[in-house]
Amino acid sequence: MSNGKRNDFNLILLGGPGAGKGTQASKIVESMDLAHLSTGDILREEVSEGTDLGLEAREYMDRGDLVPDELIIEMVRKHLDRESGYLFDGFPRTISQAEALENVLEVDKVIYINISKEEAVRRLSARRVCSECGEIYNLQFDKPDEPGVCDKCNGELYQRSDDKPEVIRNRFETFLEQSAPLVGFYRDRGVLVEIDGEREPDAIFENIRAAIS
Repeated sequence: MSNGKRNDFNLILLGGPGAGKGTQASKIVESMDLAHLSTGDILREEVSEGTDLGLEAREYMDRGDLVPDELIIEMVRKHLDRESGYLFDGFPRTISQAEALENVLEVDKVIYINISKEEAVRRLSARRVCSECGEIYNLQFDKPDEPGVCDKCNGELYQRSDDKPEVIRNRFETFLEQSAPLVGFYRDRGVLVEIDGEREPDAIFENIRAAIS
């Protein structure tokens, strides 16, 4: 990571698997000039490209475990390449990651989207991804027109290995054990806003926008 702090607005989205961070990140990026850094997207990019970091990270992802801090920090370091503000989605996930980030820039606000483990399993186990174009569907609220087939490219839909119920439960427990302490970490710094994530996305976004304002 580069030396020196950036003065622009920096926002973190914090929440367990299935909290809807990606959905809210898209809405925030549309309304603010922030660079969106999603560690989930970065990880999948590294895995799909077969990089050394990606191959090592995949072993952890397939088990539903958190990828080690040193791998995540190295991936994030590669993307901190501009002087404007950032929206961090899925990073930091541990106290050590948060402390590493503090050495680089000032965090202005942390939005914690809170959902239950049962809700996470319900949402994520219904997610399907197109094997050709990567389009994402949900069998509960965003079904494809034809079961198992992508509306956009007719590619085959599949369930990611980390979206299976047993892996989701493991991911959520891992979040509670290792990432939930970040709530207290950022609350102590006076930048945390907690939001009920078990509502409609638009209602959640209105709360986020109010918190940012």
